[in-house]
Amino acid sequence: MSSVQEHTPIETNRWSLAGTTALVTGGSKGIGYAIVEELARLGSAVHTCSRNEADLENCLQQWRDSKLKVTGSVCDVSSPIEREKLMETVKSQFDGKLNILVNNAGTAIFKPMVEQTMEDFKLLISTNLESAFHLSQLAYPLLRACGGGSIVFVTSIAGFIAWDHLSVYASTKGAMNQLARNLACEWAKDNIKTNCVAPGFIRTPLVDFTKIFWRGRIIACLSGVWGSRRMWPASWPSFASLRLAT
Repeated sequence: MSSVQEHTPIETNRWSLAGTTALVTGGSKGIGYAIVEELARLGSAVHTCSRNEADLENCLQQWRDSKLKVTGSVCDVSSPIEREKLMETVKSQFDGKLNILVNNAGTAIFKPMVEQTMEDFKLLISTNLESAFHLSQLAYPLLRACGGGSIVFVTSIAGFIAWDHLSVYASTKGAMNQLARNLACEWAKDNIKTNCVAPGFIRTPLVDFTKIFWRGRIIACLSGVWGSRRMWPASWPSFASLRLAT
């Protein structure tokens, strides 16, 4: 992860988001951190959240040092009550208006299907899918108050292709892809644009385990499509009970 101190506060040779407001969930690590920084560098006032107060405060201090307009609050997006509290904070901070919502927060549990418990299932559904659905609902009046806005769902390539030991995670991401399609049609009349971004493996705290079980082998992803398992090493190790969370 690059240091924010290496960047200028606001890019001047690209498009501008000056005067806009944004909410990015899960912004203290990985993809969410990069999204927060990019939006802020383009001039947007950004609010983000994290379950971990220490991580969040560390990030906020870095952004303050870089003169970026970023605020944050502690929130576990798997909790309906905390999601409502988060949106109330955003509503108050941005005077009832929101231009951009990025549903980024998520987690994964890597287990064979027969070992996935109902607790695993409920955690993934509430953190990945339910939070994106509910926060979009809550953000709708704030987006509409701006005359329109943008919602971005950070999903995964796993929502499009089969992947061992990721049945529940992949199901949540596939559902998020479909939710984006539906909202793009349903809320078009309100000038609210809805899209999803579906990355493959990106080295973040959530997926840094790749360096462990690939033992230095290079993972190749071309045009967002992974090769078949026949192309993978014969020494594919098991990661049946590995669980990671952002």
